[in-house]
Amino acid sequence: MGSPQVSALAHIFKGNFVHSSNSSPLDILQGHLLGVEESGKIAFLEPVEEQEKLAKKWGFKVSQIRELSNNEFFMPGLVDTHIHAPQYSFSGTRVDLPLLQWLKAYTYPTETKYKDSDFAEEVYTRAVRRTLKNGTTTACYFATIHTDASLLLADITDKFGQRAFVGKVCMDINESCPDYKETTSESIKETERFVRGVLEKKYARVHPVVTPRFGPSCTEEMLGSLGDLAKAHDVHVQSHISETEEEIKLVEKIFPTYQNYTELYDKNKLLTNKTILAHGCYLSDEELKLFNLRGTAIAHCPNSNTALCSGFLNVKKVLKYNVKLGLGTDVAGGYSASMFDAIRKTLIVSNTLKINKENEEGLTLKEVFQLATLGGSQALGLDAITGNFEVGKEFDALLINTKASDSPFDLFASDMFEDIIQKFLYLGDDRNIEEVYVAGKLVVPFSSSV
Repeated sequence: MGSPQVSALAHIFKGNFVHSSNSSPLDILQGHLLGVEESGKIAFLEPVEEQEKLAKKWGFKVSQIRELSNNEFFMPGLVDTHIHAPQYSFSGTRVDLPLLQWLKAYTYPTETKYKDSDFAEEVYTRAVRRTLKNGTTTACYFATIHTDASLLLADITDKFGQRAFVGKVCMDINESCPDYKETTSESIKETERFVRGVLEKKYARVHPVVTPRFGPSCTEEMLGSLGDLAKAHDVHVQSHISETEEEIKLVEKIFPTYQNYTELYDKNKLLTNKTILAHGCYLSDEELKLFNLRGTAIAHCPNSNTALCSGFLNVKKVLKYNVKLGLGTDVAGGYSASMFDAIRKTLIVSNTLKINKENEEGLTLKEVFQLATLGGSQALGLDAITGNFEVGKEFDALLINTKASDSPFDLFASDMFEDIIQKFLYLGDDRNIEEVYVAGKLVVPFSSSV
């Protein structure tokens, strides 16, 4: 009998790899070989001592191996579990008001502009390019209430090769900006059109997500209908929860029969194991228990939580309840589209809670690295597909060069490899990201076709 058929390899890399596993927040694998199949899946990750055996099994030559320099390493792509693509046009500005006033003054008036598909195409293209350049290989996007522009965002993410969830926003209540809302029936019908439109395209890595904006912008009828729709199509759900105390009071006023904000989503079939809710700064222990029971995830957005003075999420408490948690930039309440900023802000917020004696210990850099990669993929239900360099997963990866010509930090002869990783995570940026891969395909530098 002949030997079993072995798939062709698209890439073979030799060098240093850094990733997380369920048992270890940060594994450093120095002197390893990683092979990627033509399908984009990781074929092997083994010490270099196994090279001869691997070459025999996979049929590759030494000349096919790409050897990284000592200044380079691969890490998994970053997972942004919460980002508003239309708000990218004003990111880095206008973070001077609390949430509800901020929505009225800046956000809703900006989002109304996305009925213009040319405007939408320009901003969405720039948002996807920027996030990819910053190392975001997976993004969970809010769009606007405009179906066609939301379908366009799905198209753009697919064209650039980014893994994404894209949601057409639903809102049938908006007293602060009456021009920016839908009727209940229109919102449900258009969401159905959006979900079907994305599914019918059969994108390899772009999925629809049912997106009620948040409790105060939706009637009970719409929430229930969206819950039914998500169940019927077996798709993800995203929204916001307990971002500010003012928002929670508004939910209590609009929906007095519900015990709390979480129950509002739960009773309307929106709290599922395919749901990710942003913020959660003021969730009670009972609510966190329900999150755990339903398998619902939280997107932690420390930049916007602090920039808009919304509150602090106690990540250690959330994790104590075994609730899935990833990080989000929350552009543009969060002023940076970089997940490295989200990593740093997560550490600052955690340290603040320690200083204020709410926690005995803060999160470590290693733990936050895990949340930004594997944690995000778990929160989005993608951890069987991506999130680390386990064999069989798709190769979503960043090639980091710590000595890039315009690197924003310096290395010294005394720096150990772990020091170099720490310097990059605290001080590095897109100048250090030489290449970005999604499912084994090089997506940055951008090809001339996009």
